[in-house]
Amino acid sequence: MNDSPTRPVVETFMRTLQNRVITAFEAQEDSGTTFTRTPWQKEANAPMQGGGITATMKATGSKAVFEKVGVNFSCVHGQFAPQFAKEIPGAAESDGAFWACGVSLVAHMANPHVPGVHMNVRRIETSKGWFGGGADLTPAIPYDDDTAHFHAALAKPCHAHGPHSHARFKQWCDEYFFLPHRGEARGVGGIFFDYLEDDFDHGFALVQGVGEAFLEAFVPLVERRKHTPYTAEHKHAQNLKRGRYAEFNLLYDRGTRFGLQTGGNTEAILMSLPPTAIWE
Repeated sequence: MNDSPTRPVVETFMRTLQNRVITAFEAQEDSGTTFTRTPWQKEANAPMQGGGITATMKATGSKAVFEKVGVNFSCVHGQFAPQFAKEIPGAAESDGAFWACGVSLVAHMANPHVPGVHMNVRRIETSKGWFGGGADLTPAIPYDDDTAHFHAALAKPCHAHGPHSHARFKQWCDEYFFLPHRGEARGVGGIFFDYLEDDFDHGFALVQGVGEAFLEAFVPLVERRKHTPYTAEHKHAQNLKRGRYAEFNLLYDRGTRFGLQTGGNTEAILMSLPPTAIWE
């Protein structure tokens, strides 16, 4: 697998996107808390090479907005384990060699009226190359207008990708973010796509558009709900929803599995888990 001239372009975009999201989230955090950025690099003899930046913010106190949020960048390459390589397109032909670069974020909010959110965009290359990603909303207390706003903002980059893309990606999200053992959706959906082996420019334009649309989709919801009064019952509902979130990420999430199977940064991979959760 030879180095591709498009890789630096992807890496530059992903680094910039991480910084833009961090800046936007810090502007919404009323407690004055800021992100802690922790660069990491894999050891020279590790199966995975490369590194990234784990950026986390954990706000506390009465003015806290983001109780726990991680906005992570990684750019890595290496060799898939033979068993795992069988599951990855093009990995058999590349003898397990891969390159991957992306941004992944999860935000768990202090106020239960503000929905939790997840976003990920990525490029993976073996003997093939494809884009994947999406964004979805997980409210403890759903508001129809919030859900409508989120879906409308994410529809824009999908429409630019093709007239049927939004319907396809929205359905894909509903099917993917579903807990079979519970018989329920993780949240109110969004978009999800993977293994898009389109022309590079076409696929890259989609992930750039999703990155741009995410801030338009989510930040207004934070502004709208972060000062809404809430009760102990509201917080209880939030912690129950967080329990469902943890179940999905540990049992079904592709990104979690990919990171752990390839020897990624464990703390960065598991930053998606909520700070508190309950089960009944």
